[in-house]
Amino acid sequence: MNYLYRLLILSVFFMLMGCSTMYLEALEKVGIPKRDVMVSRVEKARDTQEETKEQFKSALEQFTAATNFDGGDLEATYKRLNDAYEASVAKAEEVRSRITDIESVSEALFTEWKQEITQYSSAAMKQNSQKKLNTTQTHYRQLIKSMKQAEAKIEPILTVFNDQVMFLKHNLNARAIASLKGELSTIKSDVSALVVSMEQSINEANAFISTMEK
Repeated sequence: MNYLYRLLILSVFFMLMGCSTMYLEALEKVGIPKRDVMVSRVEKARDTQEETKEQFKSALEQFTAATNFDGGDLEATYKRLNDAYEASVAKAEEVRSRITDIESVSEALFTEWKQEITQYSSAAMKQNSQKKLNTTQTHYRQLIKSMKQAEAKIEPILTVFNDQVMFLKHNLNARAIASLKGELSTIKSDVSALVVSMEQSINEANAFISTMEK
């Protein structure tokens, strides 16, 4: 059974890879090269990171406001925090998806580029193209490293968010608010670190886009 499960996973993986390759080939047939697709995907990832940064800042504001609860409808407070948590989860998933999209097109682009370099008859042209490829790959590695470093800071925050939201759900009382207060300094520190990391990644994306457009 375990063997069949692994076989199914591999089949789905290769099917998706094939679909991605065919999709990129179809775009090239209508005049959209892999290079342009890569720039577009980096732009989308950058924009998603900007939105994610703002979403987590907004969620922090909701958690901070909840710690100042002083009577009223705790159920409504729980709902606001749960909405903020779910919106944050959705953005986290989008960030991961954007990174995956960039990785898939970059692999196809660099593979094609390497193959085309071997087709030059001019040594000078071959050397020039290889130099551009090396530079682009260096910038790409910096970009993807920065994006993944920022993305890695999301999950620990979501874990704390989830714990606190669940605790509030099952303990709509002063004890739950005290728990929020106890975690608030950690949440603030983690969100602040995430925002800084996201901004660094956004800057890397802008630099990469500028390099690709020259």
